Amino acid sequence: PLAVILNPEHRRSIVAVSMAAPITIRTRKFVRNPLLQRKQFVVDVIHPDRANVPKSDLQEMLAKTHKVADTNLISIFGFRNKFGGGKSTGFCLIYDSAESARKYEPKYRLVRNGFMEKKETSRKQIKEAKNRKKKIRGTGRRIANHKAKKAAKDG
Repeated sequence: PLAVILNPEHRRSIVAVSMAAPITIRTRKFVRNPLLQRKQFVVDVIHPDRANVPKSDLQEMLAKTHKVADTNLISIFGFRNKFGGGKSTGFCLIYDSAESARKYEPKYRLVRNGFMEKKETSRKQIKEAKNRKKKIRGTGRRIANHKAKKAAKDG
């Protein structure tokens, strides 16, 4: 239950009035990146009387202001709270399409945004594979890597 209001004092800021306390979002360093098919900018969130703001709420508010239909196309990360609280700064990427997001985003952020499922493997399996990999040198390395990937895929 958030109401988003454009702030007339600042052309790149929005004020969201929620049940708890008002939140102001300001964007800086806005860049349209056609090579990676996205818009990217720094997000300043001013949230007095609150510890922090959930990323899902920020995604919804930024989707409304930037006219994005799917909130999964918005990737928000790297938020740090300022000392004393009341203000957080992070980074936002808004992709033009789901294909470009899948192509250019790292896998862990795709998992966060719901584009991929995280594959579950145990730490022990990962470490055993790493140690087997260390023992093989030279031309057999490529073949052994292929066999290890195949075994991991099947097992």
